[in-house]
Amino acid sequence: MAKNKRRPVVAVVGRPNVGKSTLFNALAGEMISIVKDTPGITRDRIYADVTWLDHTFTLIDTGGIEPDSRDIILSQMRQQAQIAIDTADVILFMVDVRQGLVDADSKVADMLRRSQKPVVLVVNKVDSFQKYMADVYEFYNLGIGDPHPISAANRMGIGDMLDEMVRHFPQGEQEETEDDRPRIAIVGKPNVGKSSILNRLIGENRVIVSDIAGTTRDAVDTEVIHNKKAYVFIDTAGLRRKNRIKEELEHFMILRTVSAVERADVVVLVVDAKEGVTEQDAKIAGIAHERGKGMIIAVNKWDAIEKDDKTIYKFRDRLRETLSFMPYAEMVFISALTGQRFSKLFDTIDAVIENHAMRVATGVLNEIMAEAVALQQPPSDKGKRLRLYYITQVAVKPPTFVIFVNDKELMHFSYTRYIENKIREAFGFAGTPLRFIIRERREKE
Repeated sequence: MAKNKRRPVVAVVGRPNVGKSTLFNALAGEMISIVKDTPGITRDRIYADVTWLDHTFTLIDTGGIEPDSRDIILSQMRQQAQIAIDTADVILFMVDVRQGLVDADSKVADMLRRSQKPVVLVVNKVDSFQKYMADVYEFYNLGIGDPHPISAANRMGIGDMLDEMVRHFPQGEQEETEDDRPRIAIVGKPNVGKSSILNRLIGENRVIVSDIAGTTRDAVDTEVIHNKKAYVFIDTAGLRRKNRIKEELEHFMILRTVSAVERADVVVLVVDAKEGVTEQDAKIAGIAHERGKGMIIAVNKWDAIEKDDKTIYKFRDRLRETLSFMPYAEMVFISALTGQRFSKLFDTIDAVIENHAMRVATGVLNEIMAEAVALQQPPSDKGKRLRLYYITQVAVKPPTFVIFVNDKELMHFSYTRYIENKIREAFGFAGTPLRFIIRERREKE
């Protein structure tokens, strides 16, 4: 089966006050399908999924710059540009027609040019093409191609800019389509043992570590063979840039995680047993949940914990509480140091891959739904009762179901959750989120 195509990643880079967030909000606000925030997660709007014509891409904001002094602006811009070069397929480099060409712009342009990544030069604040066109041409001097005049605030020129950007998206992505090896992203905060886990996976399986063609990311893809089956592990461990600022590091980590999760079927979130599960873990888990990926929580360094007969249950309960939005996630308690339960990790990965791509026959689904409705009457409002007519599965990865009802408004979140639980009771679906789409159908149909 052809894999889902990976969404291209687009990053916006530019000096303070050139209008990066205005553009981000214009794209992420009006033209967009932003995924509703997952319950239990506060997330900074660092990234958004944008649909333009028939292309969907992930737009990332490379972070704000503190306008302290010229030197600091330049060093922070370089850092931003580096993040963009590392994670993006296309870079939008934004300049300001009113401030004109500035030294920092030229220096960052040099860096972007050397990276060989496609760059779209965006000249913002062009409220009148007649008035500013001569000033726009000045930006040809940057040597990174044609300047595209826009006004992010007035939504002018944005369509042409997007058309240009889409031209640079990776074509066809054949390797991704024909490659049916499951992809597993290993994610988590720095220092929880992601690299040690990967090294042990590779070491035990004595595989040639190869950088797989077609990965532009600096997250390294490694093929691991286990029981004669090939897996691709996407590692996000190379995260320790010398960033002095804590927030920057977290921001960078989230961007890196987004681009790794985007390409994976299953996500293994590594949590430190000694530290317990943190808010940052919940943020990372939320990215995978939002993207509908299979989910395993690997609690590492379990050998280092003083245990009694209740330890594992207590830890499990705490984890479930913090990650309450993903009760389906599978859990394994491992030690990268001793190799404890690593075979269990592979068994769990196999099971989750299978569940993530599982299809259930329509007849069986409707039997389950009819039984569920008989056991617990659907809600009613002002004398009108919800009626569920029909359910069918329309997609996998994650399994997605459409339920036809008489009135969408009556289908409360809690009743959808009840139907979901009944489906899970019958089929398990451990480790994978399930998506439900509620459609209305008139009585006469």
